[in-house]
Amino acid sequence: MKKIEHLGIAVKDIDKANKRFAKIFGKEHYKIEKVETEGVITSFFQIGSNKIELVAPTSESSPIYKFLTNRKEGMHHVAFEVDDIYFEMLRIKKEGIRLLNDKPKNGADNKLICFLHPSDTNGVLIELTQTVR
Repeated sequence: MKKIEHLGIAVKDIDKANKRFAKIFGKEHYKIEKVETEGVITSFFQIGSNKIELVAPTSESSPIYKFLTNRKEGMHHVAFEVDDIYFEMLRIKKEGIRLLNDKPKNGADNKLICFLHPSDTNGVLIELTQTVR
């Protein structure tokens, strides 16, 4: 793993959250993107060399909708950048850590993504990301 790629924050309303976080960060988001495979709309803020991703559901079948139903808005996941997501998925699986998807999915911000099961990561939802080349 190379670095923390971004922190994901679950929000109910992307527009309200964008306004709030723009005030906090002193700058506007740089990108909004729908991710159909996950049923979400995302918004990214660049803070120095770090990124914050706001994630809101687009339907009741979205994992984020289910997360917000069971919990309040707030920290959702930590994403780590990797060079080879296929290698990392295989390596992590061999270590006995369950993956939430068997193959990488297309995610926001031109990334391939895979999530690790939070029951195997001390309750932290971890996302692996690889930039699509």
